[in-house]
Amino acid sequence: MRTLRIPAREGMRAGMQVILLPPAYAEPEDFLTAGFAEAVRARALDVDLILVAPQPAHVTDRAFLGALGEELHNRGPQGTWLGGISLGAYFALCCAARAPSMLAGVLLLAPYLGSYLTVSDVARAGLKAWPAPEESSADEELRVWGFLKHWPPGLRLHLGLGQQDRYAARHRVLAAALSSEQVDTVSGAHDWPTWRRLWDNFLDVRLPRRT
Repeated sequence: MRTLRIPAREGMRAGMQVILLPPAYAEPEDFLTAGFAEAVRARALDVDLILVAPQPAHVTDRAFLGALGEELHNRGPQGTWLGGISLGAYFALCCAARAPSMLAGVLLLAPYLGSYLTVSDVARAGLKAWPAPEESSADEELRVWGFLKHWPPGLRLHLGLGQQDRYAARHRVLAAALSSEQVDTVSGAHDWPTWRRLWDNFLDVRLPRRT
């Protein structure tokens, strides 16, 4: 698991860290190119960025989730947001479902939420009425939706969406089950400029400035 660490201050651990997973076929460096670290520095946030590089094969190889869980445990009791973009957001949900007590919050930007069939089943019933499977279900997509339905009290959730995203219909299924304070919608497609605007908004409303 290749990782880039961008500390708020060299040689010191910040009061908060954000672990970010990129979309499919992207690398941690793409977050830097898109200005994610620059946005943190410009706001003087007491936040360390941890940029992690899963691979498409990790959709079926759950060893990656174990390694990501180790990253959370190594952090200790200080606050951690775990998030990602598109497929990276799906990985973040999979990991959060396994260790919610280690997190302060989960950030989902344009998340992959499963196949059309899975999301359609949830949409027909509505998330609140949808019959979630047992936690031991072998179907990861169903487990993720079950986790979303039975979201742990105290765990924060921030969902960022682009109005013209090609997966917007699936995103709206989740957004409909959340409060307005949990959902941020901007004009934009499934692309880095849109995700950067959503990241800026997340930083402004969720993370404290350095004191």
